[in-house]
Amino acid sequence: MYKILEIDPYLKPYQDDINLRMELYEKAKKRLLSSGQTLSSFANGYLHYGFHQTDNGWFYREWAPGADSLSLKGDFNGWDNHSHPLTAQQNGDWEIFIPGKNALPHKSLVKVHVTSKGSEFDRIPLYINRIVQDPHNNNSNGMIWAPEEEAREVYKWNVKAFSLSTTEPPLIYECHIGMSSEEGKINTYSEFMDNVLPRIKKCGYNIIQLMAVMEHPYYASFGYQVANFFSASSRFGTPEELKQLVDTAHSMGIAVLLDLVHSHAATNTLDGINEFDGTDYQFFHAGNAGQHPAWGTKLFNYAKPEVIHFLLSNLKYWMEEYRFDGFRFDGVTSMLYHHHGLGEAFDNYAKYFSMATDTDAVTYLQLANELIHDLNKNAVTIAEDMSGMPGMCIPIEYGGIGFDYRLAMGVPDYWVKTVQTRDEDWDLGKMWYELTTRRPKEKNIGYCESHDQALVGDKTIMFWLADSDMYWHMDLSGSLNIDRAIALHKLIRLVSMSLSGEGYMNFMGNEFGHPEWIDFPREGNGNSFHYARRQWSLSENQNLKYQFLLEFDRAMINLAKTGDMLGLNHKSKLIRLDNDSKIICYKKGDYLFAFNFHMNKNNTIEVPEPKKHRILLNSDDKQFGGFEYSSCELDKARNNISIKLNPRTAIVIKCD
Repeated sequence: MYKILEIDPYLKPYQDDINLRMELYEKAKKRLLSSGQTLSSFANGYLHYGFHQTDNGWFYREWAPGADSLSLKGDFNGWDNHSHPLTAQQNGDWEIFIPGKNALPHKSLVKVHVTSKGSEFDRIPLYINRIVQDPHNNNSNGMIWAPEEEAREVYKWNVKAFSLSTTEPPLIYECHIGMSSEEGKINTYSEFMDNVLPRIKKCGYNIIQLMAVMEHPYYASFGYQVANFFSASSRFGTPEELKQLVDTAHSMGIAVLLDLVHSHAATNTLDGINEFDGTDYQFFHAGNAGQHPAWGTKLFNYAKPEVIHFLLSNLKYWMEEYRFDGFRFDGVTSMLYHHHGLGEAFDNYAKYFSMATDTDAVTYLQLANELIHDLNKNAVTIAEDMSGMPGMCIPIEYGGIGFDYRLAMGVPDYWVKTVQTRDEDWDLGKMWYELTTRRPKEKNIGYCESHDQALVGDKTIMFWLADSDMYWHMDLSGSLNIDRAIALHKLIRLVSMSLSGEGYMNFMGNEFGHPEWIDFPREGNGNSFHYARRQWSLSENQNLKYQFLLEFDRAMINLAKTGDMLGLNHKSKLIRLDNDSKIICYKKGDYLFAFNFHMNKNNTIEVPEPKKHRILLNSDDKQFGGFEYSSCELDKARNNISIKLNPRTAIVIKCD
């Protein structure tokens, strides 16, 4: 019996399903790996396929089982469709050797000409590591990226080995390189490194999660319609500049995660992997099964060994070539079920183990996690799964899927609904339930909002709370509505950070209550960059109140980083919950958290606590835009702590 059944006794009726999960995982490894082979040595597709330079020429290889012929073309041969044909090998492989070390010069443009079932068309090589778009016609080409060793383009790593501290919880700053500039433009890797990384370091976050790095033709897709899986987006700069960004983050003690999209792919054929060999089933399910009904994207067939090889090789490539420290897997719910989670409530365990479950996808995720942690035992993997699949963050040998964390996706949904109701209607009992309920022994990344909650058509928490007053009353004179919004913004972040996970995540700019929403340049907004940027100067303007939210976030993150409170073994212990007075008080280890969510009532909380105490964080402090009423005193006669809280304030106390 696998240990997951002891961890979660409610799974015992589904023991056969857990056994099947593990049986399929073991069978997949036997099917994929030859004698003595490891997943790491298996996942070397990028070292074989694609372009590889030797002392006397270039090898170019592809996997295209449905093609009748392939020919390499580019500016090196005058874009001739037929002068450089590839030779068919076994199992759908194709190969050509082009003599001459400089036969394919650095930065030369290439495509592959394919014939299949009577049709001819051009495609981008599958394993190409750089794509460039022609700004005049949006036509894309592969680019040979092979700078000479002596050239300035070759990046020399400064940090030889990096590992995130195991004593700190993951404190994640979710980033989009392109929209990280205050100017109305697409920002670069280098500009992000110079101007944004220092801000993140000062805020105390120890992980950055980079979105939209994998090449995507449509900028407004936020990077979630990937076309070229081995190419870092050329919109933001060169491969060496991305490497320098990662290297610099490591030198600051900051780990770097890649927002990974293996759940689906762009439908693009001219500049993507779709129909590369002329079939719709090379990488994806054939017909309607290969189409995501809501996203309009292509769905991988995880049952095919070649697809598993491609995807696992992709993971190893990003870890080895760019030294990413792990991945946030996007769209895991869509992967896990044939219905992709659409319209499902997941209100009982049977729904996780029905015919709707894509067991091939479950197996792939297990293999992916095993590979990642084999390559780097301290790597971090995070699953974006809203279904609550049991065992997502349980070790594989226990019967789990092997992720380190899952995103606490129900928490931001809860806050979006809550901030649209009257303060007096907030149910603290429901708040406690929503923030503390999760699967046993599975770690969560808590957060109250991410990029999802800031997209056009929605609002950030600060914008929900303050609305249009943010345009007119964020100066120091303020308004009652702004004071309310600032106070609640601090409380929401503190209670979410401390209760909803063993780690915490924030989207860039939201730490200081970034105004408005995110909307990328597109035809519908006149191709404007106005909402696809970050107004950092707002937080630096001493005449505006954004500075108070930034200071509070820095103090909160520093507390989470230095205080031992977010570990899996530090359970939240409820001390007092009074919904009428809007008081909630709880302990985590030696840390006492006290909140007053009441709109106008001063509250005093008496806590039996004979130990010495120190106030570590007080949201009512002046430096955080507070009014300095809230306090904490030791009542020796009554042997307790008396905590006085202004309306909409919170205090964190360390009991020594």
